[in-house]
Amino acid sequence: MIGISIASKREWKAILDRFQMNVDCCIKYPFGEYFTTEINGENVLFYRCGVRKVNCSAATQYIIDHFDLKKIIVAGTCAGIDDRFKNLDIFIPDKAVQYDCTVKEQEPLIKDSFTISFDLDLLGFDILTGTIGTADKAVVMWKDYLELKENGITVADTEAAAIAYICKANSVECIIIKGISDFPTDAQNSPNEEQLNSFLTNVPIIMNKIIDEYLSLALQSSVKYIDC
Repeated sequence: MIGISIASKREWKAILDRFQMNVDCCIKYPFGEYFTTEINGENVLFYRCGVRKVNCSAATQYIIDHFDLKKIIVAGTCAGIDDRFKNLDIFIPDKAVQYDCTVKEQEPLIKDSFTISFDLDLLGFDILTGTIGTADKAVVMWKDYLELKENGITVADTEAAAIAYICKANSVECIIIKGISDFPTDAQNSPNEEQLNSFLTNVPIIMNKIIDEYLSLALQSSVKYIDC
């Protein structure tokens, strides 16, 4: 069985709508809900892990402990950092870093001990790639955006690198598929309104795009961890 990890309630709603599921039909567990289905002959378990690193890590460990999973696919949205890309671009990162684990005034923002690297040579299809940065806060402040950009982060979220860390610790394969829903802005008045509206508009578009164009390919493909 393959697990599909979904973080936010809005992403989860988009998945439920796509599979014509009602939340009351899902099975509840300590961190959210899950349901099982079949996609192209593969048994798949969709689970809502919740946002931020503690929720998603605990949820992923629970799912691994209770189901015989050979792979987890992290599907969802992210903030764009590298301005060479645009909203609705879909990525499978070759590196996932937790960037809020160091004393950045004294240490590098990104350290190998908090980095998971992937060999995508066996992926079997072409896609945009780069580094996804994960922290316990969303990137909405302009100074945070500039800092991540200066450190080579391509996109950012609050879950993916933590889930990858748990998967690697359990020897479970992990593929991250993320679509850019929004970019931080440097507007002085209501600085988050434009970004929030972009996120709300793009969530269902991205989730459906992942299902339509990438999920079946990812179910059939493979990646390997690279030791740092």
